[in-house]
Amino acid sequence: MDRKPPAVSPARFASGMTFGQYVAYVGTPENLKREDGRGVRVDYSQFLRDALRDARLSDTQAAAWKWLAARPDGPAKILVISEEWSSDCRRDVPMLARIAETAGLELRIFTRDGTRFGAGLPDPTESPNADLMAQFLKERDGQRFQSIPVAAFFTKDFQHLYTYLEFPAIYHKDRILYGHIRRPRPGETEDQTKQRGGREFMALQASPFFRVWQCAAVDEMISLLYTRLTLGSL
Repeated sequence: MDRKPPAVSPARFASGMTFGQYVAYVGTPENLKREDGRGVRVDYSQFLRDALRDARLSDTQAAAWKWLAARPDGPAKILVISEEWSSDCRRDVPMLARIAETAGLELRIFTRDGTRFGAGLPDPTESPNADLMAQFLKERDGQRFQSIPVAAFFTKDFQHLYTYLEFPAIYHKDRILYGHIRRPRPGETEDQTKQRGGREFMALQASPFFRVWQCAAVDEMISLLYTRLTLGSL
């Protein structure tokens, strides 16, 4: 059965945070006491400010976004679901803020989880934004799960155009992270594997390759929105 297209009301969209409000929230005691699934939550507010400062679109990308936004049926709203402990969110959400600024789009950010880490399907008793997350579940191998970031693009009258999920197609994250970086090496203890894997993944995030995948995400969004607007479907 085909899934219904995502729907959000103007009031629900407006209840989200701007990027500036989201960054401020990230550093609050309220946010830092929430579970992140891996331990003590880190204050990434300054990281996100710096990431927005450093986020750059190429001239071609900027022109493409302006072309898309100028269409009467083009993107006007971006609904984002994010948690700052996610490396994918830290990579893509500041760039989405730059896209919104460049193309004159309205962006609103919602957290995925409530006070507890969101394992399994969205639970409205646990998360105030479960109603949104439930519309953007990732499907793979017959399973549905909560992947972030979500970046859902809507027209000015809230017709859904396209949703970007988690990471661009050319980033083979599962193979790189779980099949290689976090895979136990001969002779390692479980703790040694965890410590080494953490160091290697942090090094990857600081490498040029994360910037490559950030740019690839932008190009993927542009290409699929262009396809949606010119051909009428994806």
